[in-house]
Amino acid sequence: MSRMFSCPRPDTGISVTRRESLFGIGASLGSIALSALLSEESSAMAPGRPSGHLGPHLTPRAKNCIFLTMEGGPSHIDTFDPKPELEKLHLKEFIRQGKEKSAMESGKRYYVRSPFKFHQWGQSGAWMSEPWVHLREMADELCFYRGCQVDSVNHPTAMYQLNTGNRFGGDPGLGAWINYGLGTVNRDLPGFVVLPEVSYPQGGAANWSNGYLPASYQGTPLRPKGSPILDLAPPKDFTRDRQRRNLDLLASLNARHQAAHPWHGELEARLQSYELAFRMQSTVPGLLDLGGESPRTLSSYGVGLEPTDSFGRKCLLARRLVERGVRFVQLYAGSWDSHDYIERAHGNLIRQVDRPIAALLADLKQRGMLEDTLVVWCGEFGRTPDNGVRGGTAYGRDHNPKAMTIWFAGGGVRAGHTLGATDETGTVAVEEVRHIRDLHITLLKLLGLDDNRLTFYHGGRFKQLSQFGGQAIEALIA
Repeated sequence: MSRMFSCPRPDTGISVTRRESLFGIGASLGSIALSALLSEESSAMAPGRPSGHLGPHLTPRAKNCIFLTMEGGPSHIDTFDPKPELEKLHLKEFIRQGKEKSAMESGKRYYVRSPFKFHQWGQSGAWMSEPWVHLREMADELCFYRGCQVDSVNHPTAMYQLNTGNRFGGDPGLGAWINYGLGTVNRDLPGFVVLPEVSYPQGGAANWSNGYLPASYQGTPLRPKGSPILDLAPPKDFTRDRQRRNLDLLASLNARHQAAHPWHGELEARLQSYELAFRMQSTVPGLLDLGGESPRTLSSYGVGLEPTDSFGRKCLLARRLVERGVRFVQLYAGSWDSHDYIERAHGNLIRQVDRPIAALLADLKQRGMLEDTLVVWCGEFGRTPDNGVRGGTAYGRDHNPKAMTIWFAGGGVRAGHTLGATDETGTVAVEEVRHIRDLHITLLKLLGLDDNRLTFYHGGRFKQLSQFGGQAIEALIA
């Protein structure tokens, strides 16, 4: 039927179908529209004014997001989801339900109780294990969710799914989608900033990649040691004026090349990155300098103290970043992969992040920022109720994609609530059970984005974060 309308291409003499002709017209009109949008965007790039390509589809509950990623899989059973039944089952034989096992599983396995006592805190009665000394003071700001499940039992694929919705990598990160949908409020800073550990998480930088989106939307990692950004300072005797003239010359040369290759997206992204890097040389040094913070603030975050200094600096920097308009800040802490000695391992990890996270929430609230800043605490999966590799008293836990605890604060979530539940041993979620794609859709909705409308044409179809669609978890939204 499509061959009923055809005409020869002037350059080749080959006939084109009606479908091809219509697609070509659409592409031409699209390029005209894109030029107009880019023109409007360049005039809208004033500080404090959003410059996103799409803008919110819905009324946003939050303007930005701080995503606290506990890489390695924190144990819900030993943090926020107490299981008294494990006291009765302690050291009785455990038989895994289901076929999927992690590579660490071997030999006989036994139920293991938590080494930590649990108590309820705040008016909400939130359950927390004893090592959470500071976070308990913010209990009524938290919304706990115990119903999320993922597909993978292994770290790299689970990390990819948490961050991109795809277990196999190559897709845009959550922050890249939000950056693409909303743009940046501050033209002098990236819209998506990552604060990793010295050792990158499983899967590496692909966790914050732009994927098939334009390269300008990828996450910008700040190095935890040394200069946060290499070559942030220009060479000695290389003045700003000289640097500006060099960039202008480079831009004019690249503009000629771009005119001959209008669909060269990587070149456009490179031009944008040069300009952003130039502006960041003035903005970032002051942003990273914590010397302007009061001694009381530094102490509250645990800066200068052990074991909280490293993560405390990240949390304080995250507040400073969102305060200046960065849309999405992702912090990494790890590794929570406690296959043995969970009392020591998880105990130390909690002490490293407890004080800084509590200070971050209190600081955001005190500044009036918590109501429009969404804070998320999450790992790539939870852990099983059985012992890990070693026997004796070196108890640990294996990977568990079917049960985990995630908590939220601020940004339009139901503060002081606990939603969903796992079974009596913490093996599997049994109430308000949702796939992680529904969690992604919920986060987008809180930021004013509709997953079904936040799409990008690639590989012959319009793609989206959730991959296959889903539904927001309305019970989490206030």
